[in-house]
Amino acid sequence: MKLDEAQRQAVSKWIAEGAKLSEIQNRLAAEFGIKLTYMEARFLVDDLKLTPKDPEPPKVVAPPEPAKPLATKPVPAGETPVADEVLPPLGGNVSVSVDQITRPGAVISGKVNFSDGQIADWYLDQTGRLGVVPKVAGYKPSAEDVKEFQLALQQEVAKLGY
Repeated sequence: MKLDEAQRQAVSKWIAEGAKLSEIQNRLAAEFGIKLTYMEARFLVDDLKLTPKDPEPPKVVAPPEPAKPLATKPVPAGETPVADEVLPPLGGNVSVSVDQITRPGAVISGKVNFSDGQIADWYLDQTGRLGVVPKVAGYKPSAEDVKEFQLALQQEVAKLGY
């Protein structure tokens, strides 16, 4: 296929703009009335010593790291976990208990006593989100209490097989 100088410049411009071979094929037909097969368009671009730009690869977003699974520690034979009983503190002044009857909308729920004497309800919903509802509105436990609570909670739910 022979193109005049204006058509060659148009194809070169399209390539520089990032047009794909199929776009060049369609534009040649629409703007100049030149109908080419895909293969002919490919040969034409090659004859003009042009190289279509490769599309920019999509940016890969690293998936978030999965949460570490809870340690599973079996309950000794003959023992059953006692629900709704406040457990002794685990190395600190925070204690966690598991409700005998799970709160609606939760997979598991219970209570937590923080080191300053404040009490809150806690729950894990179906998506794995942890919620804490303090008895006193606006209460925020200390960072150390939150760490102790998370450790104690992890140990308690592991005892129950979660």
